[in-house]
Amino acid sequence: MFPFRVGQGYDVHQLVEGRPFWLGGILIPHTHGAKGHSDADVVCHVMCDALLGAANLRNIGYHFSDKDPQWKGVDSKILLAKVLEMIREKGYEVGNVDVTIVLQNPKLNPHIPAMKTCLAEVTGISEEDISIKATTSEHLGFVGREEGIAAHCVALIYQPGTFPGIA
Repeated sequence: MFPFRVGQGYDVHQLVEGRPFWLGGILIPHTHGAKGHSDADVVCHVMCDALLGAANLRNIGYHFSDKDPQWKGVDSKILLAKVLEMIREKGYEVGNVDVTIVLQNPKLNPHIPAMKTCLAEVTGISEEDISIKATTSEHLGFVGREEGIAAHCVALIYQPGTFPGIA
């Protein structure tokens, strides 16, 4: 088993009027929010998938099925915290995560510092090791038409103590 592993995640959600818009663990003021079984926080979801993939633990839907009523409306920060427990049980820690959010509106740059702070608190990962970027799709596709949101994430996990100097 290699002491460093990389995983990637991808998630999309439809945007619907009048639903709260949770993103990166914080509530974003907007007329539309993401539709989903949980609170539909795509940032938390892609982080979960990237971390689970890196640890060879399948994906978020496998562990937190949208057919299971216990996850209906759940705060995605809870799912993310549970995923961190799973990878730590396998002997891994998070090196870093890199998230890209694809959304036409609203503009997210003003909210990124609060997202990083929130996610660092939930995961126990340093804000320095959580990268969040936002981009648009230049008015192309479902994101460009403001029908949905997409996000991508890459995560690095490692086994502590494997190499000198790496705690």
